[in-house]
Amino acid sequence: MNFTEFTYKISNLKNLELPGVEAQYKLAPILRINELSNIDIKAKKPNKAGVMALFYPNKEGITHLVLILRKTYKGIHSNQVGFPGGRVENFDKNLKYTALRETEEEVGIPQSEVRVVKKLTKLYIPPSNFWVHPYVGLIERTPKLIPQESEVEKILEIDLEDFMDERNLIHQELSTSYAKNIEVPAFSLNGHIVWGATAMMLSELKDLMKLAL
Repeated sequence: MNFTEFTYKISNLKNLELPGVEAQYKLAPILRINELSNIDIKAKKPNKAGVMALFYPNKEGITHLVLILRKTYKGIHSNQVGFPGGRVENFDKNLKYTALRETEEEVGIPQSEVRVVKKLTKLYIPPSNFWVHPYVGLIERTPKLIPQESEVEKILEIDLEDFMDERNLIHQELSTSYAKNIEVPAFSLNGHIVWGATAMMLSELKDLMKLAL
């Protein structure tokens, strides 16, 4: 979709009700749904994080979404695709600021140039004990994307049309740090399998985009 048309239609997001947990669960493994329905999240005293679903025009003026492939490390989310974003720091003013700050650090987009248009439904991630707060934002120009060397293996530039294409919803058998050979619903984007918490947040974003676009 042309970015000029996208920016015109995206203004509708402000007045739309969030699809919420029901939309998230469309891309959740059964194991995760069962876990979330039987957990007292507040009792876990989860850490908080802010992430950004950021849209921008590529050089041809076509709307794209930024995702990142994280580095391989000794941790729950090693080598997984996610949104730019991260943990709340003591000096952060609020969760939106966290999402903007981390996006600048991880992909090089200045905070001052991002227009935040909507906050999505927060999502709890049991394996890492994080409550993640996603935001939708856009930047009006084609950015120079610079991966943070210590955190980001690769920046993924996702065409909006590919993201919205139902043919890119798949099921994949995976082994994780907490379960072996489980079948999970996922997105297939730019040759990468996007599953778990990121897929759940993308699922709500997609349902919201269907209403706005």
